[in-house]
Amino acid sequence: MVMNVGEVMGKVAIAVQLDTSFADLVETMRRFKVGAVAVIDPDRRPVGVVSAHDLLLKEITAPGDGGVFEGARRRRERAKAEGGTAGQVMTTPAITVTEATPVREAARIMHDHHVRQLPVIDAGGKIVGTVHQSDLLKIFMRPPSDVRADVEDAVWRATVDPEALSITVDHGMVSLQGKVPLRSQVVKVVEGVLAIDGVIQVDDQLGYETDDMATVPPLFLSWRGGGPWPV
Repeated sequence: MVMNVGEVMGKVAIAVQLDTSFADLVETMRRFKVGAVAVIDPDRRPVGVVSAHDLLLKEITAPGDGGVFEGARRRRERAKAEGGTAGQVMTTPAITVTEATPVREAARIMHDHHVRQLPVIDAGGKIVGTVHQSDLLKIFMRPPSDVRADVEDAVWRATVDPEALSITVDHGMVSLQGKVPLRSQVVKVVEGVLAIDGVIQVDDQLGYETDDMATVPPLFLSWRGGGPWPV
């Protein structure tokens, strides 16, 4: 089973309007103890995000600093530092996910964009909640019985009977023992189990009866008689 964002997300979204003042942004983050808030338009669609980093630019950017050779990134930071509303200091575009987004994909997005939370939107693009890094960790708290059921499904998909194997699930560690008909089935079983949400590591102790993945060297034949190959 693949866990989706909708199963782990928080149903409360901390969001502000485009015209929210700088002071109110600070107070909102302090009050709700969050490091970022989504910025929404009048239709409740996220258009950006304001993080603590965005706000602190006002503190670390000196007035009148910069010059002709200032880079594009530095100019954007200066514009934010001089801004007074959420719309002026936010980072755009807003990076969002839906309730149907797999937890693994949400984790990848957070990693790639160096963020710790993501606004969750519905089919119409309106914000319906927020998913945090800590929410994604729930994937490792799945009941062992659920993980084992998924492991058995993965074994079946590799055309192996789970009853022929010894399967142990313990705190995200899956141990597999037994023998399967083909070496290629071992690969399929292990890959399938590793793809299961909640599985941290696989202890593969599987054997096989036939090595169907062995490479056979080409048959080398030579004809020393000269002329065409005899028939």
